Amino acid sequence: MSGGTNPPVCKLLDYGKFKYDALKKDKEIKKSQKIIETKEVRLSMTIEEHDIAYRVSSATKFLKEGNKVKVTLRMKGREQAYVKKAIEIVKLFCNRLEEVGTVEKEPELLGRNIFVVISPKKTK
Repeated sequence: MSGGTNPPVCKLLDYGKFKYDALKKDKEIKKSQKIIETKEVRLSMTIEEHDIAYRVSSATKFLKEGNKVKVTLRMKGREQAYVKKAIEIVKLFCNRLEEVGTVEKEPELLGRNIFVVISPKKTK
């Protein structure tokens, strides 16, 4: 298609083939996109050291894959009276993941659960 020719030049093509090629190109673009999922790690008030270490390793794996990690601590019964201790446990967990992820916002209390979302650090 030349811009300044006289008479103007046009290109005739098969519209079905043009549409097919456009669909194919769109599929390739969608394939190359990375879909970020949110994985969840659940903690409890009475969690032991080994269990925390195991969950840290799982969360590290999720973050290295490029997924976000949602950390949930559910309090049952009398545990709801010790919110400060629960937040402490969640912060300790987040501190162990500082190398591979960043906390999006501080731990928040919703009902009987404490939530934190950790996103993977940007790789250069």
